[in-house]
Formats: sequence, structure tokens, C-alpha cells
Amino acid sequence: MGIKIDHTGSGNILKERNSLENLLKKEITLFGNTFSGRKKEQFYSELSVLLKSGVDLKNSLELIAESQNKIKDRESIAKINDFIISGNSFAVALECNPNFSPYECKAIKLGEETGEMAFITRDLADYYQKKNDQKRQIISALTYPAIVLCTALVVVFFMLKYVVPMFEDIFEQNNVSLPFLTQLIVSGSHILESYGLLFFFLLVLLIVGWRLVRKKIWYKKITGIFILKIPLFGNYVRKIYITRFIHTMTLLTRAKVPISNGLGMVCEMLDFYPLRMCLQEIEKDILKGEQLSASFKKHPIFDKKIIALLKVAEATNQTEFVFGKLYIQYSQELEYESKSITNIVNPLLTLFVGLIVAVILIAMYLPMFRLSSVIG
Repeated sequence: MGIKIDHTGSGNILKERNSLENLLKKEITLFGNTFSGRKKEQFYSELSVLLKSGVDLKNSLELIAESQNKIKDRESIAKINDFIISGNSFAVALECNPNFSPYECKAIKLGEETGEMAFITRDLADYYQKKNDQKRQIISALTYPAIVLCTALVVVFFMLKYVVPMFEDIFEQNNVSLPFLTQLIVSGSHILESYGLLFFFLLVLLIVGWRLVRKKIWYKKITGIFILKIPLFGNYVRKIYITRFIHTMTLLTRAKVPISNGLGMVCEMLDFYPLRMCLQEIEKDILKGEQLSASFKKHPIFDKKIIALLKVAEATNQTEFVFGKLYIQYSQELEYESKSITNIVNPLLTLFVGLIVAVILIAMYLPMFRLSSVIG
């Protein structure tokens, strides 16, 4: 995505020529997502550069829209610009577009209210860059095991569909039963063949049901509590949302927003039920006059490090500095944990797939050995 700016004040020309880098960093998206994380990273990065260069929001969006290669992306940004021209704010325009999350809309609203739009958009670009890097790490870790598993399933399907029935007939003619392991796999093949369509419809119903209930409070509560209890993965998800919370509080404290008001805004931006409920209780405690660190201490979802540094912030009146340092630390920890989980999951998945393939191969070869002994 390249932008050419003809601005009477400066005459600057901004171009992006790292085509090889963009190709290597290209994000894999499913179901034709109109505005992927990679595109959002570029969008906010370019918008930040344009705003810092002195270009107004309307002309900035026009320039970004013109630089889009795909018509859908161009039309999407053009619609946002039309909303702004008709008298709406940038945040409202994003809210009317389904491609943007509530987190982005609230952050942009904060930038409009505080006059820090260039800084907020730069921060959103950094946020999506880290998010895209984590996604690419997970995809790269799962690619090889997924390919091996799919290949194994295709081979197994072919053998169960065509090869094993031949052996089954030969064994029946010789009055010899199939080995127990092979019988299990053959039975599974018969069940899949008889009820495969039913399983497919059940899967479709589950997906439809999930889409209907995923925004319900009770569903968010159950899934949130369940995710936190998953070993290794639960702590990783918790840190993702804690990092997002700290990131938002960093933006709010820089904008000189009071802590109580800031917590209320964060609750609207975060969609993780356990953390959201804790923040709502903390907000109530602060309004009653309780100290910030004491309120955070009541909730085990927050690490002791956060509570200790909040005590320092209260004593020194350096809340903005403390949240900034916490964000740097948690971002680094999250990046390290992401790589660690990738390094653990990759060999475990490969081992799991290997075990499945080994069991299937043994089940397929056992009849051959028994048949050779019968014929001999």
C-alpha cells in the first residue's frame, strides 16, 4: 500500500517500497475478511503518518482510500470518510463499520476527545503489528502438524474405503476374524459412512448456535472462567487481556483522564468477562474512596507486580509512568510466552499426529500378517 501526498505546505512524498517484506508478512485470512489485522496495521500506520504531517483527517482518508488495491477496501474507507463529511465523528463512522472492533472505536473516540489522534493511531498500528506477529507464530507452529494430519486422514480414508473391505471379505471367506484394533477402525469407518451426513448437520447446528449465543452474558461468563482454568493457555489468554487493559490505561493516563472514568471506559472496550467484572468492582471501590492498589489486590486475576507498582504510583503520583512501564514489561512477557507456547505445542502436535498415524498403520498391517499366516 503506497501513498503519494501532494501537500501545498510541505510537498512531502510518502512511499512504501518494501514489497518483499510485505509479501513475507502477508497475513492468512479466512472467509475473505474485508479488513484483516495486517490491513489495519497499515491503515493506522499510514493515517498516523499523514496526521503528523499536517494533513487533515478527511484528506488523509481520501489518500489512503486511493492507495488501496482492492475495490472493497477502497469502498470501505470511502464510506467512513462519507460518514465524517456528513457530520459524524471518526469514532461513530468506525462503529457503523462491522470491520472495526469496539476497542478500536473507543480508542479513536479517546483520540478525538483529547486531540491525540496521531498518537492513538500510531499506538493502534503497534498493537496490530504485535497481534499479527503472534498470529503468524501460531500459524507457523500449526502448519506442519496440520498438513501431516490431513495427509494421514486422506490415506486412512482411502484404505478404509477400498483396501480394508477387501481384506474383510478375504478373512470372512477363510473364517478368520479381523484383529481387534482393525475391527475398531473398521467400525469407526462404518459409523462415519452411515452417519456422516448427520455429523455434518450437527456441526453446522453447533456453529450456528455458537454464533447466536456468543454475545450473551452467560456464555461469556462460562467461557471466560473455563478458559482461565486451562493449563498454560489460560494464563496466556489472561496476560493478553491484562496487557490490553494496561495499554488502554496508558493511553488514558497520558490524556489526563481520571482513573475512575478511565476504568469505566476500559470496561466498555474489553470483552473478556472475568476481567471486565473485576474492573467494574474496582471502579465502585474507588468511587467509595478506597485506594487503587487495595482494590486491585482483592482480585487474583491481577499479578502481584501490578499491585506493587500501583502502590508506588499512588505514593509518587506517577500513574502515567507506571502504566507505561507495565505495558512494556507485559508486552515483552507476552511475546516471550507466545514463542514458548509455540515451541511447546509444535512438537506435541507432531507427536500426537505421529501416534495417530502409527496406530492406523498397525491396524492396517495386522490383517496382512495374520492373513499371510493363514494362507501359509
